[in-house]
Amino acid sequence: MLATRRGLMLGTAGTLLAMPHLARGQAALTPVKFCLDWAFQGPQAPFLLAAERGFFREEGIAITIDRGFGSGDTPVKVSTGAYEFGIADLSPAIRLRLTTQGSDIIAPMVIQQGSPLAVMTLKKSGITTLKQLEGRKVAAPETDSARQLFPALAKAAGIDSSKINWLTVTPQLREPMLVRGETDAITGFEVSGVFSLRSLRVPEGDIVSLRYSDAGVALLSTALLVKRPYAEANPKLVTGMIRAIARGHAAAWKDPDAAIATLAQRDPTAPKELEKARMMANFGFIRTPEVLSGGFGNLTEARVQAAIETIRSAFGIDAPLKAGEIYTPAYLPPASDLTLPA
Repeated sequence: MLATRRGLMLGTAGTLLAMPHLARGQAALTPVKFCLDWAFQGPQAPFLLAAERGFFREEGIAITIDRGFGSGDTPVKVSTGAYEFGIADLSPAIRLRLTTQGSDIIAPMVIQQGSPLAVMTLKKSGITTLKQLEGRKVAAPETDSARQLFPALAKAAGIDSSKINWLTVTPQLREPMLVRGETDAITGFEVSGVFSLRSLRVPEGDIVSLRYSDAGVALLSTALLVKRPYAEANPKLVTGMIRAIARGHAAAWKDPDAAIATLAQRDPTAPKELEKARMMANFGFIRTPEVLSGGFGNLTEARVQAAIETIRSAFGIDAPLKAGEIYTPAYLPPASDLTLPA
């Protein structure tokens, strides 16, 4: 398994990473700009809680956390150097590596091994299978990872992509358009779309969610992204980011109300109970059997390669990419720092 490679590729860096709390007590902090994958919602609360409780600061990091605008957008921002780190669905980052010459973005940590990508619709649309999307209107932002990865779903489910009528919308308009009947379906993260529909007073029983994973699409999901040269130059900082993120998720699971309180500081209009439910539902894609048994680093090379091959096949990309070229677990802290509480 890739996860067993705890040592760094560079010998001197291994010494640095063996001292997880070296930065504690030091006055100098390294400024880091960190871009999320989406707006400040429940799934983003663990990162905010990690900042609020000083987990990044204890690793010598002065963190600035900005909202994201889709998993297709965040990898580009990291790749261009606008942000040192970002989190996003791993699939658009893989596609970027496959199609952009010289791209050096890597994922030193996969946060979600379960994929929440889905097509969502309402019962009144009459859509109960993916094939029934043909000839219908589907709305999503262009940067939405579910839209970008729709060719993989189409191939798995036998959908004729040419018969999908895409509507390009802003994130704020996606769910309201579905409720108003201006589109037949939407794509996105299930925990984003379903709970946003519920916030618009759509009964849970009226929502139909068709997951990509149920159609047999082999994908991983949210990962930490960074450029390889930056990681190689700052190995201790990368490990600190990973440890702080893991601690933030463990703390949010144990005290979800505290996580949502931190979220409300960023967005006082956030409906706390709904965002708490959204965050807990998102943990269902994080707390997979693999992660519960072996921590965040418990990811096999075969699973990463399968996700790469899904994207190569769906988009007809000939360029090869080995799992170790994008998923780089050498920066992971000790396994004891990567566990999730029961």
